[in-house]
Parts: sequence; structure tokens; C-alpha cells
Amino acid sequence: VQLQASGGGLVQAGGSLRLSCVASGRAFSSYVMGWFRQAPGKEREFVSRITLSGIGVYADSVKGRFTISRDNAKNTVYLQMNSLKPEDTGVYYCGRFVGITYDATNSYGNWGQGTQVTVSS
Repeated sequence: VQLQASGGGLVQAGGSLRLSCVASGRAFSSYVMGWFRQAPGKEREFVSRITLSGIGVYADSVKGRFTISRDNAKNTVYLQMNSLKPEDTGVYYCGRFVGITYDATNSYGNWGQGTQVTVSS
């Protein structure tokens, strides 16, 4: 499985971005997918994940501002980010759940190249 993330950019605080992650292969509908982010000098951290039935789970820091969704027909998972803050800045990665603990970085694999999100104050 290969994952390709896109949609990042430079935005002012309070603005919005929509990230997309396209997966190769035919089994996308059977994958739990997650979004993570990594700020400079920090570890990669959990942002959100989506279940097979389309239910989103969020880190407390983004709850109420970000919305995850999936389109199985397009092999794509989205992350709608609203009310962006400077602390949301980082490289955003999508990953496929392959492990045991749902919100642990090392439970995800097939990382794509990531997409840069920069929020200016």
C-alpha cells in the first residue's frame, strides 16, 4: 500500500485547509486510517483516525476544529482543518493502522511523504 498526502500550505491563523490522502490498492475500505503530524524538533503525534464505519476519533488539541472523513470509492481519507492555530504547524502524515494501539504512532505504517502545513499568526 502506498499513501500520498496532499493539500498542505501556508494559511493565516483562523483559516482552513483540507488535506487528502490517496491509497493505492483495492483493500482501502478495510483499513483504519490515521492522520499524524510532526512539528520541527518534536515527535510525530496522533491527530485523528477514522474507523471502518467512518467514525472519527480526535486528539484533544484538534477536537471541534478538525474533521476526518473517508471516501472508499476514491481510496481517499480527508482531514478538514478549520480554525487553524500556529501550533497546528507541522508536516502532516497519513498512515494505515497495522498495529495494536490505535493512537500510537508505531501502530501505523505505509507512511507517505507528508504534506507541510504552516499557520502564521
